[in-house]
Amino acid sequence: MGLEFYLSICLGIGLAASVGFRVFLPLLVLSIAAYYNVIPLQDNWLWIGHSTTIVTLAVATVFEILAYYIPFFDNLLDTISVPLAAVAGTCVMFATMADVDPLLMWVLAIIAGGGTAGFISGTTSATRAASSATTGGIANPVISTVETIGATTLSLTALIFPLLALVFVVIIIFSAKKLYTKLFSKKKPVTR
Repeated sequence: MGLEFYLSICLGIGLAASVGFRVFLPLLVLSIAAYYNVIPLQDNWLWIGHSTTIVTLAVATVFEILAYYIPFFDNLLDTISVPLAAVAGTCVMFATMADVDPLLMWVLAIIAGGGTAGFISGTTSATRAASSATTGGIANPVISTVETIGATTLSLTALIFPLLALVFVVIIIFSAKKLYTKLFSKKKPVTR
């Protein structure tokens, strides 16, 4: 397994993490990259590089981004986006690994792709729920903007600098874990 294998893993993890922020935006980026032959895909995933797929994903991306600017509707979307992100993260990870043993591909896709996307999506959902509870949804558009910027930046970084994207993903996961712990850890009462 050469350098291309490891770069494809970094690319897949970077796109999977992006899916944790926005489900359709990284798929759109992957679709455009496949259309222009920027990255090789599994033979079964060549359909994602067709112009019809690009248009469909572009429409879905616009609706997803706009829907997250509607307070409390965004919380409803989070209930379906967490499992959807895990599935989409698995798919983008699988699609970007070429010439690899199928068993290894599925194991990496499910654990690294689906796990990363699911974790990030779950953390952003919890953050938005906390924001809705504490600000009445007023701060949710700010969170949505940060997520969209994060998904865009991480998707493009994964395509251009896959190793750097992996570094960003590690930083995001540690930061998200720290934020999640801070937001949702129960403080123990002080006993004397």
